[in-house]
Amino acid sequence: MTVLQRITEGLLAGILIAIGGTVYLSCADKVVGAVFFSVALLCICMKGYSLFTGKVGYLPEKHGREELSVLFWGLLGNLLGTVLCGLLLSKTLSAQYGAAVLLTEGKLADQLWWQTLVRAFFCGILMYLAVSIYRENKTPAGIFFCIPVFILSGFEHSIADMFYFAMARNFTLSAALFLLLVLLGNALGGMLPPALRLAFAKRRGKEPKEADSDARPFRDESASGESLPLGKAD
Repeated sequence: MTVLQRITEGLLAGILIAIGGTVYLSCADKVVGAVFFSVALLCICMKGYSLFTGKVGYLPEKHGREELSVLFWGLLGNLLGTVLCGLLLSKTLSAQYGAAVLLTEGKLADQLWWQTLVRAFFCGILMYLAVSIYRENKTPAGIFFCIPVFILSGFEHSIADMFYFAMARNFTLSAALFLLLVLLGNALGGMLPPALRLAFAKRRGKEPKEADSDARPFRDESASGESLPLGKAD
């Protein structure tokens, strides 16, 4: 897969997260908004698009040049997709623009740096679980439970936050530093479950059982050019 294709896969995932963020901003009922936001990750998983928070958790299992390239270019695509959609929709949906301004101002005003990191850490754990449950058990149950849980708990999702800040047209240094903290927290949280699993398996002197090959997160497209299932997700 070329760099352009990897960026495109990330761009499409970013667009879907922007749609999920928009419906969340549109709902007066937070529970309803959180559930409908889940549709974004479900579509990403089913189409095999590249979402940073769905891939980063698998780095402890495999972290070569190929995997890092997929992660980096996919993240760039996520950024492009969320920012472009945020700017476009901020000029189109005035009510949602106002909601995004209030939401992002609250994030910057109410959280200390370590609180942001902790919130992002727990979101990373839930994102890994949502994607891995879908991938390994072929069920969207993890998505429809883990996603509303992280939203209603007030945890921070880096790609969703990229959209919210773009929707609010907030491109300050404070916003950039906030997003970097959330990216770090998401990465650390997402890598925790598989890292612990690998560590315990090695301590017992055996390698953990691998998921089937169709579920591996960093596989490229097949020779036929068809999208592979879910592995490129969140």
